[in-house]
Amino acid sequence: MNQAMHNISLSRFTNGRANLRRYHQARWDEPVIFELSQRGERGVLVPELEPEVAAATSEALSGLPAGMLRIEAPRLPEIAQNRVLRHYLRLSQQTLGADLNVDVGQGTCTIKYSPKVNEQLARDARMSELHPLQDVDTVQGLLHMYHQVHALLMEVSGMDAVSLQARSGSQAIYGNFAVLRAYQEDAGTYGVRDEVITTIFSHPSDAACARLLGYKVITLYPDADGFPDLEALRAALSPRTAALIITNPEDTGIFNKKIRQFTDLVRAAGGLNIYDQANANGLLGITRAREAGFDMCQFNLHKTFATPHSCGGPAVGAMCVTQALERFLPSPKIMLREGRYSVEDAGPDSIGKLSAFMGAASIVLRAYAWVMNLGAKGLREVSEIAVLNNNYMMHELLKIPGLSAPYAPGKRRIEQVRYSWEKLHADTGIRSDQIGIRAADFGVHYWTSHHPFVVPEPATVEPTESFSQADLDEFVDVMRHIAHEAYTDPEIVRSAPHNCPVHAIDGSVLDDPKRWAMTWRGYQRKLLDQETKQGA
Repeated sequence: MNQAMHNISLSRFTNGRANLRRYHQARWDEPVIFELSQRGERGVLVPELEPEVAAATSEALSGLPAGMLRIEAPRLPEIAQNRVLRHYLRLSQQTLGADLNVDVGQGTCTIKYSPKVNEQLARDARMSELHPLQDVDTVQGLLHMYHQVHALLMEVSGMDAVSLQARSGSQAIYGNFAVLRAYQEDAGTYGVRDEVITTIFSHPSDAACARLLGYKVITLYPDADGFPDLEALRAALSPRTAALIITNPEDTGIFNKKIRQFTDLVRAAGGLNIYDQANANGLLGITRAREAGFDMCQFNLHKTFATPHSCGGPAVGAMCVTQALERFLPSPKIMLREGRYSVEDAGPDSIGKLSAFMGAASIVLRAYAWVMNLGAKGLREVSEIAVLNNNYMMHELLKIPGLSAPYAPGKRRIEQVRYSWEKLHADTGIRSDQIGIRAADFGVHYWTSHHPFVVPEPATVEPTESFSQADLDEFVDVMRHIAHEAYTDPEIVRSAPHNCPVHAIDGSVLDDPKRWAMTWRGYQRKLLDQETKQGA
């Protein structure tokens, strides 16, 4: 048996409780697909272009500047079908995901379980073969579904209008700030009210998107109990305040019961309130943005509403606003008149389009199916189970030596907790990121936190409603085992991984633009340049 798997029972269960898995992941020395290319190989036969289409294409291209036209065909990989299959199946064997392992790290962020019936619906030809330029009379069912999702999200948030244009949560945040700017331009306050207030434990996209739209950012830090400091907010408010953007609960999992005081203070100072509800997994049917005093909010359908995140896309960020801000929402909008749906320009006050056509329709469909299957009672049950799972896991994890949950001692959390291995690091020298790499040896996912690491040696765990008690116990047992290794034989953790293809990353590359490459050929050029210089 591999030394890294010592002290692991050969029995999968003991008294009904899961033991650690004997886990060994496939490890292929697989090149990138461009390296596999061989001229003349084909995986499919591409049909010849119809003469009418060729003529129309040639005519359309003739109006473009010569510098915009290719002088040679794109150098795409040329590979036979069986070799393509082998390539991607090998890569899939080196990947973890919700269908393979216990993904309580970043669970509500990106990796909660997405029911397979929703995948079947999205792949149905009546959905997958729709074209965005079809006549609206032929897509009335699709537009009805969009209209229904708008209504569902209005009910969940308490807001008056919704747009599903954004292709990610961050783009929806950006869209909300664009709405804020349009609102200010209409009121004559843009450039005068130029400060946005956020908190250090809100999502980094909040501050980043505010900066992209030209706002200065003021960041609030927590008080001794982990709550955003109310007095610090009072001190930050001024005639220059444009908005507050905040998550609640923040990424510590602590719910701020005084949130209405925050929003009231901002409104009294003349600012708007924006609620980042990317992770609303513990709030559905329990709290709403409207009652908390917010003017705008956003949901990530690829998080809370159980649609796949797919490594950054496709995704959907839902922008929800009050009636006073509706006219600034992105274009187009869906209208229902006399039983018929139409797609119309949103008007002169709209911020314009955030993405092509109607956004990611298949993702909207998956979320629609998930909500309709659960109903109002089921949505609340989702949140109740997510909160229960999170607090059960916190109770068990905090029994592990070296691990703590900073702030709000003895208090329950909502859908996640940001833990700290600070004591274990002080005792053993093992860092949180090393624990995460070692965790992959047991087939489980683990996440530290956003930078900067305000919580030292952080670990963020988000179990969601998707996991059983046995799943949670398995993750806890992995953490307990790794902590024991750190205290008794830390080199096992320090030298991980042993059983999977991931590896420790040289972080210096991330801070050196001279070593970045956005494409394979760019990487080759930089690599060849380095080899040439070394050879000289």
